[in-house]
Amino acid sequence: MRNQIWAGMIRKAHNLGALAVLIVVAMLTGRAAAVELPDPAAMEASLGEAAVLVEVVEPHLSTIDRPVSVQYRGWPAERVLDRWLGQAWRAPGAEIEFRALDGYVSHIPAERFRQYRAYLVFERSGHPTFSVDNRLQNDKNVALGPWYLVWDNIRNPALRGDGGTFWPYQVKKLWLSTARLDALLPAGIAARHADTAGLAQKYCLSCHQVNGYGGDKWPINLAERVKSLSRPVFLQWVLRPDLAKPGTGMPGLPDMMPTDQRAALADKLYDYLMAVPVVR
Repeated sequence: MRNQIWAGMIRKAHNLGALAVLIVVAMLTGRAAAVELPDPAAMEASLGEAAVLVEVVEPHLSTIDRPVSVQYRGWPAERVLDRWLGQAWRAPGAEIEFRALDGYVSHIPAERFRQYRAYLVFERSGHPTFSVDNRLQNDKNVALGPWYLVWDNIRNPALRGDGGTFWPYQVKKLWLSTARLDALLPAGIAARHADTAGLAQKYCLSCHQVNGYGGDKWPINLAERVKSLSRPVFLQWVLRPDLAKPGTGMPGLPDMMPTDQRAALADKLYDYLMAVPVVR
């Protein structure tokens, strides 16, 4: 019966267009179907406006003492989200998943886009290629296309402490999710871990997972894996992964964050991951 009701609602939404279907599916399942982003020419035609030039402090090139400004060309993220996700992304508790070609998934709360200015860009101005060196992962000329999400951290300098967190590149698809993150805070876990669960989502779960929630690049379940690690070993992995495993491509917590803040965050993440039960 429930499936019949859902099917009926979706059939009715079809009469109102694709965006209505997106909203209904999100309401029923907590996640809408993936939206594959078009190429820049099709994006411009769809939005009906030319791309703009935006200057940012590029986190993959910068250090806390040496900010490096880069100019990109693209569109305000809110315009793109409104066009491809309708008003559904503005619902309370919604988050947008930016899915990269390599399985990296950036889960970004929708309210962040209302608080800060972001852009979905496709070109690096004055540079021969749409690429950047990723300092923390020791990668040169990393391709950023088809799309790269950047944040106006010149207008909002406080964003620089996040480093490259919430700056997904090689983005191809968007997903809309309105589901509660029950995987991160299953029944029985202390409420005091709620804030740290959000930090784990922000800093760890673009590549890794907790109980099935997170990215697909290195989808180990941190709720299980971390319980086999001592605190010093875990702290080394998140603060100096190059020492934990020389040559690793894993980035540590953003080094544009003050040292004491990084250390405190690492401790909180360990306490949370030790406390969260493994859900199978």
